[in-house]
Amino acid sequence: MSEALRQFKSEVFQALANPTRIAIVEALREGEMSAGKLIEKLGIEQANASQHLSILRAKQIVFNRKVGNQVFYSIRDPALLEILDILRRYFYSQLSQAATMLDEVGQAGAK
Repeated sequence: MSEALRQFKSEVFQALANPTRIAIVEALREGEMSAGKLIEKLGIEQANASQHLSILRAKQIVFNRKVGNQVFYSIRDPALLEILDILRRYFYSQLSQAATMLDEVGQAGAK
């Protein structure tokens, strides 16, 4: 794997290394949304949303278009949503393994 590709991957993960930014991306799964609607849906402050959206735009995770005084955002590439879906499955797999281990420890302690 080339260093440039590793750097790209690192930058994408850095951009997503914040729960609010992940929430924004997941909200955009439904399709294009105005900044105001995102703010309302996620219950975040406008300044906070602007900062996070700026980072996501800079890393080309989302793109925006202006219509009058409104700004609409959407996911640049749906492949990113697939990555988040894979991470969700990974999380549940880890959770399932931990639950299985706890059950086994609980059963061993009951003997």
